Amino acid sequence: MNLDEYIGVKIRELRNQYGLTQEELADRTELTKGFISQLERGLTAASVATLNDIVTCLGSNLSDFFRVEVRPQMVFGEEDYSTKIDRDGNVTTWLVPTSQVRSLEPIIVTIQPHQALAMDKPHEGEEFGYVLSGEIVLHHGDSAFPVKTGESFSYQTDRDHWLSCENDDEAKVLWISCPPNF
Repeated sequence: MNLDEYIGVKIRELRNQYGLTQEELADRTELTKGFISQLERGLTAASVATLNDIVTCLGSNLSDFFRVEVRPQMVFGEEDYSTKIDRDGNVTTWLVPTSQVRSLEPIIVTIQPHQALAMDKPHEGEEFGYVLSGEIVLHHGDSAFPVKTGESFSYQTDRDHWLSCENDDEAKVLWISCPPNF
């Protein structure tokens, strides 16, 4: 749809919203019904001044008329994910591509057998994880906590922390950081 067609559709929608005929709008704007008809079909263009008059008669203004509501993406699929593989073969998959501007960041990490993720230094926030498969060890400061499939963990990020897989099978964890830190 080109700009003239877009403007025409918007004018028709506003006109219909107010229950006006093309002739009634033409009378209010001192234009012809033919011009309003051509404008609504995208066959002609209006000057900025004329468009402003039409939009004002329809109870709006140019700023609102051209405002496009952009709804943030709410559902994400594999085509939206991004993945990084570290030198040990551990895989980090970011599930929400815009999570850096949100208040939380969900990822899935796959930790290879007998490997660990890089240690994370203390930072603001908290983290949550759910072990989807395998077994991991959650390291938090000087403590270590075994976590197996179906179990979850949650902690403040005020100490060094990381995950490791200390057995012969890889582990997969849904991990959420708030605020984003990965």
